[in-house]
Amino acid sequence: MRVLGVDPGLTRCGVGVVEGVAGRPLTMLGVGVVRTSADADLGSRLVGIERGVEAWLDEHRPELVAVERVFSQHNVRTVMGTAQASAVAMLCAARRGIPVALHTPSEVKAAVTGSGRADKAQVGAMVTRLLRLDAPPKPADAADALALAICHIWRAPAVNRLQQAHAAARSPRSSGNVPVRKVPR
Repeated sequence: MRVLGVDPGLTRCGVGVVEGVAGRPLTMLGVGVVRTSADADLGSRLVGIERGVEAWLDEHRPELVAVERVFSQHNVRTVMGTAQASAVAMLCAARRGIPVALHTPSEVKAAVTGSGRADKAQVGAMVTRLLRLDAPPKPADAADALALAICHIWRAPAVNRLQQAHAAARSPRSSGNVPVRKVPR
């Protein structure tokens, strides 16, 4: 599975591509940051993020895009910018028919480090170790994007099994409401 991780932000939008399957060594295919100027107007910044994400989609052709789920923060301006950048990444994927998965920061931290309260340095260190890199990706937004991709690759099999189980539980056969056919006598 090839996953593009996106750590959304208006000034620095982290992007990273990881390939692999759960239980096997993973490979980093690319990592970087889409940057926009804080001095530019919002529309220009969003177009810049769109162009950057589109370029990553063109170059790496991921099967899925994993985006950090926006959650409430104390600074409304920060959460709005993050949400807007997140929406741009989801839109770019949707245009191409690429599925999008959202993961909370604590899910990502727990998947990569074992603790949902890990700090940026711990996440960077584990991403470096898991992907067998010489040094942690800089800035932290880039490392976070790789962590999102890793989280999804590792969680996808379990999530798929849960979705299949829920679908099976909703089917008529599993609920005991099996249609009865009348047999002619």
